[in-house]
Amino acid sequence: MTIKAVFWDIGGVLLTNGWDREQRADVLGRFGLDPAEFTERHKLAAPELELGRMTLAEYLEQTLFYTPRDFSPEEFRAAMEAESQPHADALAVAGDLSGRWRMYSLNNEGHDLNDHRIQTFGLHEFLLGFFTSCYLGVMKPNPRIYRLALQLANVRPEEAVMIDDRSQNAEAARSVGMSAVHYKGAAQLREELAALGVK
Repeated sequence: MTIKAVFWDIGGVLLTNGWDREQRADVLGRFGLDPAEFTERHKLAAPELELGRMTLAEYLEQTLFYTPRDFSPEEFRAAMEAESQPHADALAVAGDLSGRWRMYSLNNEGHDLNDHRIQTFGLHEFLLGFFTSCYLGVMKPNPRIYRLALQLANVRPEEAVMIDDRSQNAEAARSVGMSAVHYKGAAQLREELAALGVK
């Protein structure tokens, strides 16, 4: 079966992660915050954020601004956004495939950070749609999000490939019948995509 659609994870593939462990540690350190205290609150709020049931402002209110701080929510949000950086090699692969295959994102992220990353890095220039947890109300690696994305893109599982830096997410894509590339670098990505006829 010929591949017709390519689904990209954003954090860890096209860009750095948005608000994962490393990004949180960096920003918390710069603001002199207690990681243990923040992490306990983050654990409860993060799934609601990524499922689109909480705004970033509400998340920050619950995790940080429940008590007075010597910095503003706007300053903290700017520091969060600054953590996002492009992965130039992976973006180059996507650019080379653009116009030849239908391409979409399939990622876990909250509304605000997702929108920031799409606009800042021009992801809408080559991705036709954004199948993000905050819009679909379900998160990877739940197989349901892959089935929803396939339905919305109107492709059969065997006509699609998922690119993800987390092995569990790649395995979940395969469980619904998709091909999957566990992303480790641009050269490996090009090679595995070429083997699927995507080049």
